Order: sequence, then structure tokens, then C-alpha cells
Amino acid sequence: MSGKDLWLLAWRGLIRRPVRAALTTAGLAVAVASMVLFLSLGEGVRKVFTQEVGSIGPDLQVSLNGFAQGLLPAPNLAASTAADLRAFSTELGFAQITPVVTNLRQALDPKQSAVFYGLPAQSGIQALFSGVQAAQGRLLLPADEGQPVAVLGDRIAQNLNLKLGSSLRLNRKASVRVVGIIRPENSLSDTFVFLPISTLQAALGAQGKVSLVAIKLRRPAEARRTATIISGRLKLEVQTQSDFVGFVDRALKISDAARLGISLIAVLVGGLAVANTVMMGVFERMREFATLRAVGARPAFVRALVLAESVLLSLVGGTIGVLLGWAGTGGVNLYTQNLAGIDAAALTPRLLALAFGISLVLGLAAGLLPARAAGNVRIVSALGRA
Repeated sequence: MSGKDLWLLAWRGLIRRPVRAALTTAGLAVAVASMVLFLSLGEGVRKVFTQEVGSIGPDLQVSLNGFAQGLLPAPNLAASTAADLRAFSTELGFAQITPVVTNLRQALDPKQSAVFYGLPAQSGIQALFSGVQAAQGRLLLPADEGQPVAVLGDRIAQNLNLKLGSSLRLNRKASVRVVGIIRPENSLSDTFVFLPISTLQAALGAQGKVSLVAIKLRRPAEARRTATIISGRLKLEVQTQSDFVGFVDRALKISDAARLGISLIAVLVGGLAVANTVMMGVFERMREFATLRAVGARPAFVRALVLAESVLLSLVGGTIGVLLGWAGTGGVNLYTQNLAGIDAAALTPRLLALAFGISLVLGLAAGLLPARAAGNVRIVSALGRA
């Protein structure tokens, strides 16, 4: 019997009990879809940071504790650090030194969350985000230092339903007036709120403190050597742009591992459902297998037939799961585009290969025990069953 006939027999064996097969396939499909959706979030975020690697950080970033506090450190570094660094400007080739205060306001509704960037009004937003232009109103001016004003990214302005002249509350004690909205860049800067640094310091009660000091170098290729020198002299943490990318990549790998672990639990449950369905089919069809053996079929053929049924069931479930996951990533991206102007999920070739690979392995593993039972059937006793 040819391989085509084997797979045809396996398919007929599955559709003989359509309800049971459909329910098992649905359970496995949901499990695979959840795995695809969870892992696609990490792929999407990784893709966003890869695309924006040139604009997500300065050449050097000086802070008190490095990335121990995450990407948005609290203002716990002495503001005088900027002046200390200026003393090395000529020697180490600094093109620009920018003290920065960052703050994250979190809310139950993601649209109400906001990232605040406090920058010296004199150097302006372009000190860290080059090419930024105002779509409405203006950017920060030197005269804005210490004033209750803010410039908003296009996306955060939409999320908070703010326009020129609107009042934005920073906390219970402080609020600012919107004087500008940035032209959409389809980047992370669309989700930021920019304020004069002293305004944000006063609102946070962090006068004389900054979160970090950003440095642009005349020779970016010497970032690693320069970081080592600064760290040794000032006893502070200094990260390069490659350190930033590495930190993000490590965080995403840890997140991927956690999501994969959770997803595998769901997929294993789906695999057990496949094994249960195939095993029940084997016990119900013992006479059929005995008849095949009686007319000359070898035990290896019977085992191959059961394994083929298990693999078919898993691959169909995996295919449907991938399609459901693809639809789910579309829904996630629709939401995140509306929220932050980015695609937070991505269905990559390696993710598709992983999903189908796990489905195939599950099919083989789930069919091993039932196939062994079918191949070892005793012809006389099985034919004698009622």
C-alpha cells in the first residue's frame, strides 16, 4: 500500500467521528493560537526597537544605577553631574551634554498612561530626538524654562484628548498647559510628553536631581572607551547605545521564555487531548485493526496508520491555530497602532516554524502509545469481541 493510501485511510479514520475530532482540533488550535499570539508580542517589540535603534538613546547615558531601575530611572542623580562631565568635554570629545528627568505615570487604562521627559528648554527636544517638528503650536523655547508648559507627541495628545491650550495634570499638585503638538513620526517619541526640566523637577519634588545625563559624542565609535573612562573617574554607571540594545534584548528573551513556558502548558494540554482521542479510537477499532492484520497487514503498517491519524489531527489543529494567532496579532496591532502608533506583534518565519514544529512533535508523541497498542493487537481475541 502506498503512502498516499495510508494518509487517506488515516483521514477517513478521523472523520468517522467528526464531533470528537472537531472538538480535539479546536482545543489544540486554541492552544497553538495562544502560543503564537504570546510569542508574537516579543517579536513585535523586538522589531520596533530594531527599527528605532538609532533614535532610542544617546551615544552615552550616565546614571546612578544603570539599568537596575529600568529604562526610565527615577531622578536620583545629582544635577551637578552635568557640570562635572563638561569638564571632560574637550578631552573626551563630547558634542552635547543633556541632563534628563524621566517619569512614568501609570493608569489602569493604558491610554491614560504617559511618559514625561524633562529636558533643558534651551537645548530643546532636538537634543535627544533629532528631526522633531511641531505640527501645531511650537516646540520648547529657552524662555519656557521653569514655566508650566508642555509639548506632546501626536499619539499621546490623541490618547489624552488634549489640544493646544489644554491643561495637562502631572500629579495632584501640578499641571501644565499644552503649547505644542509634534508632527507624527510613527515612533516612540509620539507617545512622550516633553517639559522644561525644572518644571518636571518641581512637580516631582526633585530639585537638584536628574534621572540621567545623555551625551552625544563627536566620535561615536569610541563610545565604549569613553564610557570606561567616565565610569572610572566619576564612579557612576555609564551605558552605551549597544548596552541599551543589549538590555532590551535580554529583557525580551526573558519575557519570551516566560511566555513560551505558559504557552507550552496550554499546548501540552492540547497534546493530551489528541492522545486521548487517538487512544479512544484505537480501543474502539480493535476489530478493524485485527481484520487488517488478518488479511496480511504488518504491525508496522497498523502503527503507521495510527501515527498518521495523530499527526494529521495535530497538523490540522496547528494550522487552524496559526491562522487564529495571525488574526489575533492583527487585532493586537490594531489596538497598539491606535494606542502608540506601533505594531506590538509580529508573525515571523521562525515563529511559524516553531508553531508547526511543536504541532508535529505533539502529534508524533501523542500517537506513540496508541500506535503501539494498535500494532500489538491480538487478532483472535480482537475478532472475537462483540
